[in-house]
Amino acid sequence: MTESGVRMGLRGRSGILSLVDECLRQPPDAERPVTILLGPPGSGASEAHSALMEQFGPENPFAYVNLAGEHALLPRYGLALLAGQLERKLPRYRRSHFPRLTLGLLASDHELRMTSLAEGRRNIRRELDAFQERAEARYGDYLAAFFEVAGGAVGAPDGASTAAAALLMDALRHGRRRLPGRKFTGGAAWYGGHPLIRSQDPWEALVELNLWRHDGDEDGQERLDRVLFSAFLEDLRRNVAHSFMPRSYLLLLDNSHSEYGRRFLDLLIRARHDDTVVAGAPCDPLTIVASSNRWLPRWGPATGDQWPWQLRGPDRASLGDWSEHRPTRDSDDTWWYPLRLRDLNLDEVRIRIELELRRHADLAPFTRLAPFVHRLTCGLPRAVHQVLDALRHSDVPPEGGLEQDRWLRTLPERTLRDGEDTPTLAEAALDHLLQGFDDTRRDTLAECAAARDLSIGARVLSPGDSLFGEIRARWLLLSPGAVMPTLHPWLRRMLLWRLARRPDDWDTVHELLAEHFRSGQRTVQEMYHRLAWGQIEEVTDYLVGRFPTVPAAQWINEFNAITAAPNRFPAIGGPLELLAGLGPAEPGEAVTTGSVIRELITTRWVWSDPLADPGMRLNNLLADGFNQLSRLRRNDVVALFNEAERYRHWRHPLISTSEG
Repeated sequence: MTESGVRMGLRGRSGILSLVDECLRQPPDAERPVTILLGPPGSGASEAHSALMEQFGPENPFAYVNLAGEHALLPRYGLALLAGQLERKLPRYRRSHFPRLTLGLLASDHELRMTSLAEGRRNIRRELDAFQERAEARYGDYLAAFFEVAGGAVGAPDGASTAAAALLMDALRHGRRRLPGRKFTGGAAWYGGHPLIRSQDPWEALVELNLWRHDGDEDGQERLDRVLFSAFLEDLRRNVAHSFMPRSYLLLLDNSHSEYGRRFLDLLIRARHDDTVVAGAPCDPLTIVASSNRWLPRWGPATGDQWPWQLRGPDRASLGDWSEHRPTRDSDDTWWYPLRLRDLNLDEVRIRIELELRRHADLAPFTRLAPFVHRLTCGLPRAVHQVLDALRHSDVPPEGGLEQDRWLRTLPERTLRDGEDTPTLAEAALDHLLQGFDDTRRDTLAECAAARDLSIGARVLSPGDSLFGEIRARWLLLSPGAVMPTLHPWLRRMLLWRLARRPDDWDTVHELLAEHFRSGQRTVQEMYHRLAWGQIEEVTDYLVGRFPTVPAAQWINEFNAITAAPNRFPAIGGPLELLAGLGPAEPGEAVTTGSVIRELITTRWVWSDPLADPGMRLNNLLADGFNQLSRLRRNDVVALFNEAERYRHWRHPLISTSEG
């Protein structure tokens, strides 16, 4: 648990908070989006749900459901769980009721004993009373029974604050109460007038629901679910029509990418669209925030080419932005508002570490490591947490220096405390991000990760495999719309750490990729893989040859691209020791362009890896190298001087860059 989900979960996502606040304040019949938070596992969606509970739960009716795959959450179960929580009594409002949904669930729950439709019509009221009485005698009310069969879907989300968890428990506890003497007449009449039900007689309509559930085909089951969702939305509209009722209800739907979650969202969106657009009813008063770490199949191919929406960032999310960019109301895609959760920037990582100090004072010596943590993880929230956990539960030297650098070099192999298990940091990271991937699949992905462009890696090293499409659908690419699709740096770093344990495979993979780029005459990319392969002399010859023939700024760009290559340096030693191991077998005595460039290549190669140079202690060596190069070049030296100054007075960027 965290002390404050608002502070922790929405750090860097304040637009989500203001968007929900804006939605809750709208008139009851105003159109609101289905906001969906998209990103890889660990991008902070569950923490965002917790923060929204904490911020709005004390004064607004809310309901939370975890739609993860381990919960076999049928749509009817999900509706009952939501309604049960939304019935919580709040000081400012009257209690909300869900008579139509409850009646539809009752009528379809237990199989009616009948030989004809007429017999069913005569008996159904008596049967419904008996069903309700039995449920109330055992659970307190009918909806509470669903907490017994599906209560696992309403546990506090990962990273929930103590305040959010308390609010959720209060919603579950106060949602259960006895409602003696409930009458079904009004609800039954609503079912008799529903367009999906053939019979217009109220009680025969309820019998029809029962037949769909127990004797119907797939189409009947689909109709039943659609009618129940429509009943849920109608109850909400009727609730807000009374005085002393809320303007909106907050629904938090976590892990909506699961099989059950996708179906639930599909039914919810379709019911809203059918009621609001097709039938012309007022819009339901729901403020919906869902989350998904998969591309939803209903949106078409994961390329996004056929989906009318463009992903938006969370920082400036608003109703105005949604209204401006939403597709026309002809399609039910109009209700989506997809927000791509971004990684934390450096300042946000630093603040997160400082906030963690309130619970874990033993992190105090590591606050100065914020730049290293950000550089290593690219600010993925779950990765930041895992690295801090590894630091807390290990014997890392508390003082910054070479000893700490040597320890941090082995960080991926350090163990975490995860219940009875003690996985390494690399294992825990890959298990979380690649859930469902077996070892063979992970090994293949590690090989493909050797290429910066994952699509090329998959094409060269795993042709015909659906791996690239699956990674894209899981939001594991750094920038989904970028020209060059690259894995998230944290995932790629852990995969390459895994591949480095197979040195022969490492060399083979980079040899194949270098040959691919050589045949395509893409020499910079070829040299990138030759350096990863350890062919320092060939890379040096290339950059020495380019130095006098291209503008200095272009040369620097090529140099930076090549020396960002991955490595399989020894798992021991600090940056100076690693650098010494890369020196030439017979260093020359004279300072030449070749000797300076070779040293610059190896220095920046080590510097580019945050695990190899955690404290960025090689900055001054890089600055000196560029100063030397400026003296060895006859003209166009300003860019070289500027590059020297950049390293000498290095400031960590607030956002992730391609460096490192």
